Amino acid sequence: MIKVSDRVKAIAPSMTLAISAKANELKAAGERVINFGVGEPDFNTPEHVCQAAKSALDKGYTKYVAAAGLPALKRAIAKKLKADNNLDYEPSQIIVSNGAKHSIFNALFATINPGDEVLIPKPYWLTYPEVVKACGGVPNYIYATARHGYKVTAAQIEAAISEKTKMLIFNSPCNPTGAVYTEEEIRRIAEVCVEHNIIVLSDEIYEKLIYGGETHFSIAQCSPEMKDLTIVVNGVSKSYAMTGWRLGYLACPEKLAKAIASFQSHSTSNVNTMTQYATIAALEGDDTAMKNMIKAFGERREKMLEKLDGMKPLGLDYVKPDGAFYVMLLCDSLYGKKYNGEKIHGSMDVADMLLTHKKVAATPGVCFGDDDALRLSYALSLEDMLEGLERIAEFVKECV
Repeated sequence: MIKVSDRVKAIAPSMTLAISAKANELKAAGERVINFGVGEPDFNTPEHVCQAAKSALDKGYTKYVAAAGLPALKRAIAKKLKADNNLDYEPSQIIVSNGAKHSIFNALFATINPGDEVLIPKPYWLTYPEVVKACGGVPNYIYATARHGYKVTAAQIEAAISEKTKMLIFNSPCNPTGAVYTEEEIRRIAEVCVEHNIIVLSDEIYEKLIYGGETHFSIAQCSPEMKDLTIVVNGVSKSYAMTGWRLGYLACPEKLAKAIASFQSHSTSNVNTMTQYATIAALEGDDTAMKNMIKAFGERREKMLEKLDGMKPLGLDYVKPDGAFYVMLLCDSLYGKKYNGEKIHGSMDVADMLLTHKKVAATPGVCFGDDDALRLSYALSLEDMLEGLERIAEFVKECV
């Protein structure tokens, strides 16, 4: 009998699978399910990006390329990092991988030893702790409360540091909360990390999706010392509606980049060649489609917040998001109540009942380490979003 490794046993299955499977069953049965669980733009990839991939195929660019990425693409990424973030990286410091998730795994695999602690603010993207555990690390959570805008402070981070702490995973704009840290907040966090020699994995995949006058600031910009401790992770999935293309990248000190390139050469080799040519077009071409998409998300965000404001008398609340395309809807006021005679104990119950009785799919906050809320995405049509919020309001009114 084949035995599963202890490493894989440590990884928890996705708690969202049951909700997703049930939503798909309902759709297959002809039900109109409103899906707030989507984590990808509902826009098509820009045409000039698709055309670049087609052109690459026509030109026969279908062979192996360098495992760490096409030199032309790495130059384009370096140019982007300089233009958008005022960060100077050589192409040799950049690794192109199969999505930002792959970049995160590579970064952790190359830096974390068994027993090393990794600080993770929560609510967190549900993959972070599982990748830490897969690499032999130990997640150490820092709670970012709704009362404080779902942001951790430099003081909280410093208090959580132990002799085993190796890394902080930092995500701004944040999935699932939409929180965007200010430059001042980030500089204070950087000071703590430099003082204690803490590596920062800075997940900046939602960098372009910011609203309300807020701006993105990379922690690597704080100082040369902080830059030497930072692994910047980004990609084109969210900003350019390229989720299925699977291309992410990281930028880091050259010695680490060399080690990651060596590892990737033995694991996946290069990202598919056509996607790399398409990504060059995305980074260097017309960004009108991206700007229009971000504008649409901003308008949906305003409509969602307006609708949620009207639901506050029902006992629901939320924390205003400044980035990504998610809102955390606080639903803990329902706990202890009943719906159709069934008692509500937590966010998983709320999500299951909403799907069963109102045909609304939402992601329970317990998946992200915060059982007080549901994550609602506004990466769906305005019509569906407004109808889904009406169904949620009906559900709340029927709870006793």
